[in-house]
Formats: sequence, C-alpha cells, structure tokens
Amino acid sequence: MKKRLLSMAALLVASAVATPALAGVTLDAVKKRGHVLCGVNTSAPGFSSADSQGNWHGLDVNICRSVAAAVLGDADKVKFVPLSSPQRFTALQAGEIDILARNTTWTMTRDASQGSVFVAVSYYDGQGFIVPKEYGIKSAKELDGATICVQSGTSSEKTLADYFNSHKMSYKTVVFDTTEATQSAFLSGRCQVYTTDMSDLAGMRTLAPNPQQYEILSEVISKEPLKYAVRRGDDEWFQVVRWSFNTMIEAEELGINKANAEQLKQTSTNPNVLRLLGRSDDMGKMIGLDKDWSYRIVTQVGNYGESWNAYFGPKSPLNLPRGLNRLWTDGGLMYAMPIR
Repeated sequence: MKKRLLSMAALLVASAVATPALAGVTLDAVKKRGHVLCGVNTSAPGFSSADSQGNWHGLDVNICRSVAAAVLGDADKVKFVPLSSPQRFTALQAGEIDILARNTTWTMTRDASQGSVFVAVSYYDGQGFIVPKEYGIKSAKELDGATICVQSGTSSEKTLADYFNSHKMSYKTVVFDTTEATQSAFLSGRCQVYTTDMSDLAGMRTLAPNPQQYEILSEVISKEPLKYAVRRGDDEWFQVVRWSFNTMIEAEELGINKANAEQLKQTSTNPNVLRLLGRSDDMGKMIGLDKDWSYRIVTQVGNYGESWNAYFGPKSPLNLPRGLNRLWTDGGLMYAMPIR
C-alpha cells in the first residue's frame, strides 16, 4: 500500500510539472519565414486600415502584432494580407495566412465546417443600419420596402433576411464582394440603407464627405462576437495566438501598459505582474516560446485598453462607447484566462 501511494504521489508531481510544448507546423513555419501572415479587412477603420504610406493600423492589426512580438521578438514582423469576405476562410485553409484577424463573427457554421478554429472574441458587436438623415427614419421598423446595401459572404446577409422575415417586411438587396464597393454604393445613393456591424457603420461614416448627414439607427438586431481564427488541427499555434491575446487583456486588468511595464517589472511585488512580465515563472516554455514573450507584447504593442482607446475611444474618429468591451471588473465581458 505504501509503495502504491508513493507511486501515485510521484505521478501527481510529474503531471504538475510544466512540460515544454512541441513546436507545431505553423509556429515552425513562422519562425523560419521570419514574419506572421495576417489576414485583415480591406477597409475597416478601427479594426484594420492602411495609411498613405502603407502602414496598417487597428485593433485586428495589433492582435497580429502581439503574436509577432511573442514569437519573433518584433511586433513589426507581420505581413498584412487584405481579404474580402468570400476570400477569408479559403485563404486560411490554403495556408496563405497564419491568422485570420479580419472582423468576422463567430458562428457555429463557421466554427464547425470551414476548417478553422476560433481563438477568442476580440470585440463584442451587433448588426445595425445606417441611413441618410434626409429620410427622417428613426427606427428599423420603418425600413419596409427599402433597398439595402450588404456585403456578400457575411453573416449580415442572413441576419438581414431573418430580421425582415420575422417582422413581415419586404426589402431589396444590393450586394457587393468587397467592403469598399459596398460602402461606395451606399454613399453614392445606390441604396437607401447600409447594414453591417455597428462598429463598421461608425467606421464607414468617418469616410463620408459629410459624416453628419448620416444616422445610425438605435436598434441592434443581432449578436456579433467578432473574433480571430487559426487553422484547425495545429494546437500549438492555437495556444500561441490565444495566450498572446490573453496577455493584452490581463495586462489591462493588472494596470500594466507600455509606459509602466519596465518600471513594474523592476519594482512590483504582485506575483501576477511579475509572471506576466517575465520576472518569475517561465510561462513561455509551455507554448514553445521564451520567458520574455509576454513582456514583449506589453512593451511593443500595449494592453487591450490601449488599442481600444487608440482606435475606438473618445479621442479617435469613431468615438464609440466601450460598452460590452469593457473589462469584467467594469461591467463588461472582457475577461482574461489567468496566466499562471
């Protein structure tokens, strides 16, 4: 009996010891290539858009930059691949991208049948409508018979049909393959209404010659948990991407940002802070990375709130309320899995 108990104890101790991760196919490929291939929206202010010098900015952009910082030591070692809605999952399955960071709704169909696996929700959103103010429309219930612009290959098409059918209203769609074409058609008057996620509506309005001429209706007609995805079957890469995003959330929870990370690394006595900043436990070896992987994410990219404020906050062109995307400690849904 004593021998059996000792054997069981030894097994428990062994199982509790962290073992280094085996490198996955994608992680090996990224390290050999020297950059992360990141699929992004062609034009989605706040999420991903390129400036006149070709530099990409946005929340989705920073998610890919966090992975590059963790894996390659440099957040700028990312190649951004602009994708339309119909292209995105095909590109991921074909290995043309390592991460699909294009604002895409997590649905059962996409999760179970398109060769991808969702990593985490990076933005909680919902679908809505925008109309020219001159129409005097104040509610989605007044849209019976409207001509509506919608992008093909998106969940917005199905949600639009569900909403109008359930309210016994008629409508006509004008459909385009790309974000830019859909937005241009609405702004040029080819349709009376444009429907997509509320965040996209706010971003599109900033591109209009006269943004004040457009009204985003108050109704939110769906849940749109926007996420990012990787190819199904590469668990090691999935872990790297998931914990890179969790680092951004946990850093905000702990009050760590780009400006104070170095000081906190030297002076903090909080075990969670020291662990995240690489001063105590080596968490990286479990996912095939070095000890400073999460420290680099915070110092090179920042925490989740820093990205939010830069691209959606009150000083940004979109000026959106944070709403459900607040931290759980502030009444929101953003909640990091513990890094310990």
